Amino acid sequence: MKYRQLSPTGDYQFGHGQADFFVNNANGVAQLILTRLKLFQGEWFLDFTQGTPWEQEIVAVKVPQVVRDTALQTVITQTQGVNNLLSYSSLVDPNTRNMRVAAIVNTIFGPVSLAAIVGPTIFQLDVSQIGGSDSLG
Repeated sequence: MKYRQLSPTGDYQFGHGQADFFVNNANGVAQLILTRLKLFQGEWFLDFTQGTPWEQEIVAVKVPQVVRDTALQTVITQTQGVNNLLSYSSLVDPNTRNMRVAAIVNTIFGPVSLAAIVGPTIFQLDVSQIGGSDSLG
């Protein structure tokens, strides 16, 4: 698996040859998870079914927690290079309407951790390789 690295601002990295790519490592899968989570369902004009159903199933009003969790777990586990979820937890604060998610994902190259805070005024995702020093959020 070869995946071009993104800069901290989300742009493609260029100018460093092969150092601009994740090649067969967990950081590449972590970045792919991050990219899929950041794509809102209905946002890509070529296929409106692609993406994470943030507005439809996750931050929508009065959606049961099991629906939110299932939607996120499905996006994560259906990402290329993901074997399975090792752990997953989520918590919704009814006062702020923010949802916090933490997961450890087993990829074909090793485990990665995922942390997210999503709500009406915040959308923050962080994915990083466990045991590695690179954060991809």
